[in-house]
Amino acid sequence: MAKEVKANLKLKIKGGQASAAPPVGSTLGQYGVNMMDFIQPFNDATKDMMGQNLTAHITIYDDRSMEFRVVSPPTDDRIRSELGINKGSGRPNSEKITKKLTDAQLTKIATEKAHDMNTEDIDAVKKMVAGTARSMGVEIEG
Repeated sequence: MAKEVKANLKLKIKGGQASAAPPVGSTLGQYGVNMMDFIQPFNDATKDMMGQNLTAHITIYDDRSMEFRVVSPPTDDRIRSELGINKGSGRPNSEKITKKLTDAQLTKIATEKAHDMNTEDIDAVKKMVAGTARSMGVEIEG
């Protein structure tokens, strides 16, 4: 018989830096889960992504066990770091960012994000990344 799911959570945590402090401790504590069963494996799994904003999808079961999977940094964070900008345009339709995203940069970001998306088609992922870039006021070269 399958375990009954008690909760599905999404937490934004910096890679390799999970601790018992909020948001991890307060969120997992309310479900009676041993937070060290999450903190150590999460920090070990994300030590190569130290300091990057990551999303952890956590499933907590009735028997107080849990599973988690880590999703890579958001697409807009990747675009900003690739272009070396702090933020996107506040008015993306009329005010564009001066730096443009090249096709090579677009392909790189799409390849990194492909395992988080619901498709294996890199061209489809490139379209999703390009849409995010446009919504930030970033134009695509080529």
